Amino acid sequence: MDERESPLRLFDIAGRTYVITGATGALGSSAARALNALGANLALAGGNGTSLEKLAQELRGPGKVARITRRPETPADAETIVAEATQTFHRLDGMLVASGMNRVSPIVDMALEDFERVMDANVRGSWLMCQAAGRALLAQDKGGSVVLVSSTRGKLGHAAGYSAYCPSKAAVDLLAKSLAAEWGSKQIRVNAIAPTVFRSELTSWMYADDEKGRKTREAMLSRIPLGRLAEPDDFIGTVMFLLSDASAFLTGQVIYLDGGYTAC
Repeated sequence: MDERESPLRLFDIAGRTYVITGATGALGSSAARALNALGANLALAGGNGTSLEKLAQELRGPGKVARITRRPETPADAETIVAEATQTFHRLDGMLVASGMNRVSPIVDMALEDFERVMDANVRGSWLMCQAAGRALLAQDKGGSVVLVSSTRGKLGHAAGYSAYCPSKAAVDLLAKSLAAEWGSKQIRVNAIAPTVFRSELTSWMYADDEKGRKTREAMLSRIPLGRLAEPDDFIGTVMFLLSDASAFLTGQVIYLDGGYTAC
């Protein structure tokens, strides 16, 4: 690096194009706000058109925004999401797959359909988006960065009935590692971020000041060295790092954004 250049140029993503699935969720929308403010063009994908429109109206950064009302449930869905992004912005530089779900139940009571819904949303959806984005990135032959969203539960079990969720996130971890190996020679990087509990519509009850929320929160906090639960904005810095040239030599990694939870 020329000594006259600022190292911060490694984080410059202005004019680049990224797809975000699950864009209206807590993590996806926080990432969208940050990337848009930095000048990135975003193809926001999600199943709720009204929520997508609301998010798009909130984004006032220099980056341009496209809305795609689709979830990656089929190969056609994934291909359409990527195709609309590349047709709109004429390039693709990377992707954040922030879509997913959970169903909590003891395994002996869980319906097969619920297990399949979790695996479809977390594993099938991630795989389909990687397939579609990979085709576009390989055709461009300019490299790129893919960020998948895993969980600390891809590494750790859970007593509360996570027999679908934990295996699904472990599969996401290995998908990231497998594709990092498969695409490395083409300079396409694939990594996963693995949060612990963070504030979202699904976890808001854990932040509430009632007995159930307090007891659950205190049990979690006893395992988190930093002494607090996460907010969606806690992940922005890592997402920016992974999608930019600052992480040019990082691939195939699972980064635990957990306040130290997995260190204990």
